[in-house]
Amino acid sequence: MSAPARAFTVRHVQLLRALFAAAAALMITFSPDHSAVIGFSVFGGFAAASGFILILAAWVVASAGNRWPFILLAALDLAAAIVSGIPTWRTDAAFFIVVIVWAAATGLVELIAGLRARRTDPGAKDAMTIGALGLVLAVVLLLIPADYVLQYSVGPEALTLSGIILAVGMFGGYSAIVAVFLAIAGFSPRRAAPVKDAETADAASDSVDTGGAA
Repeated sequence: MSAPARAFTVRHVQLLRALFAAAAALMITFSPDHSAVIGFSVFGGFAAASGFILILAAWVVASAGNRWPFILLAALDLAAAIVSGIPTWRTDAAFFIVVIVWAAATGLVELIAGLRARRTDPGAKDAMTIGALGLVLAVVLLLIPADYVLQYSVGPEALTLSGIILAVGMFGGYSAIVAVFLAIAGFSPRRAAPVKDAETADAASDSVDTGGAA
């Protein structure tokens, strides 16, 4: 008799993460203000929601020996959310520092976790992709000067493009890509884990050998 299906699986974790990533992307896209305050508000909410989702995943979805990526990612997300909520730290430079450190750390953890599980977990490629996207975000933000300012005009209106506007926009773009990717991954059919296939094949082979010897 087969074991009952879990009510909460990796698929649900991916879809929940996609939901909050999409919310962050939409808030940044439709906000006319891309200041550090708004950027921190959106980023902090996204990080906090992601952290709680990963805590739930570590408790409900992950097996006893595979909880470390979820727990570590949740700790990094919640730490970033706490820092983002400190009003006196909501400066342009702090936004660059916090998001770069967060993106690099979580990206590296998720990439390593995916690489370690790539032979046994069909969802490892998804983790590797999300990890790589985090590292790309960190690199892109490192390439943007925090004090960059460009004055330009559109007709009679004078406008300013600054480093923080670019940084907040890049985080919004990252969130949109993550949302789309995780949504696709969450709705995609799952293949059985290779390790289970190998165990099934071994069991069948043992059964044949036993039957032949009888």
